[in-house]
Amino acid sequence: MNDAYATLTAPDTLRIERLLPGPIERVWRYLTEPQLRRQWLADGPMELRVGGEVELQFHNDALTANDEPAPPKYAPYGGPIAMRGHVTACEPPALLAYTWGEADGEASEVRFELRERGDQVALTVVHARLRGRDMRIDVASGWHTHLALLIDRLHGREPRGFWRTLRQVEPEYASRLQD
Repeated sequence: MNDAYATLTAPDTLRIERLLPGPIERVWRYLTEPQLRRQWLADGPMELRVGGEVELQFHNDALTANDEPAPPKYAPYGGPIAMRGHVTACEPPALLAYTWGEADGEASEVRFELRERGDQVALTVVHARLRGRDMRIDVASGWHTHLALLIDRLHGREPRGFWRTLRQVEPEYASRLQD
């Protein structure tokens, strides 16, 4: 499950699942607390209520120590980059959803669902309202890579390089996510 690729569930919607070490409250903290979230995704404040503001501050170049430079097409995404949105669902510690990239004019939405499975936590990430094949490939590759970092952080391991991992999974997504 932790190496599985994201799948299209609709023409504009990706779904990716991962099994994480629990407990569920710990995983919830990695989704919602800036100092933990910055270790695998992005820093920034988040008001945990429907309608609350979300500001994610990405520093992809600083996520891992053992990395290589960003591929040229992703160089502008090394950071710092701010992304703003609003919480659309919040049911601690099982569900969190928010808009993604409102400044672009056509925000997508990301949804995190957590379910306990014994001493582990099943995480499902659904990212909807993705415009076009290139965006689906970029988003799928990004989530695959960010979630690999989350898994390593939760296990107390040093993660592989962010850009190195993204560079490896992107061609597979380009092949899998055909129109």
